[in-house]
Amino acid sequence: MEITRFAEVTWNGSLLEGSGTINYVSSGAISRLPVTWASRTEDHNGRTSPEELLAAAHASCFSMAFSARLAKNGTPADQLDVKVEVTFDQGEGGWKVASSNITVKGTVPGIDKATFERLADDAKDNCPISAAIRGNVEVSVQAELLEG
Repeated sequence: MEITRFAEVTWNGSLLEGSGTINYVSSGAISRLPVTWASRTEDHNGRTSPEELLAAAHASCFSMAFSARLAKNGTPADQLDVKVEVTFDQGEGGWKVASSNITVKGTVPGIDKATFERLADDAKDNCPISAAIRGNVEVSVQAELLEG
C-alpha cells in the first residue's frame, strides 16, 4: 500500500532577500510557517527551515522505530524523549545537510543498557528517514537509559 503526503510552499523574491511560507500540509496539522534563507544560515527569528523540519521528521520517525523495536523485544518503553540536531554546513561544494544527530533518553522497564543501546542503534539505521538520507548525511545516536 502506497501513501502519499504533500506540502505546499509559496516563495517570493530572491534567495537572500526573499521569503516563503509553508502554506499547508496534507494532514492540516501545520500551516502558515514562515521560512527564509536567513533562518537556515543565521538566527531563526521565529522562522523555520528545511533542516528544522527534517529534524522533526527524523525525531518522530526514530521514536516510532525505536518504540517498535522495544515492544518486539518484550520491553515496551514507558517514555522516550528524542532530540535530533540537524547540521547545515557550507563546505567546499556549497551548502549541505551534513549530519543528523539523535539523542534519546528512555524509561524502559526490564531492559539492560546494552540492549537499549543496540536497539537504538538498529532504529537509527533502519527508520525510513534514516534510510532516505543514508549515504548523504552522517547519522549518529546517543542513547541513555533512565532509571524508572
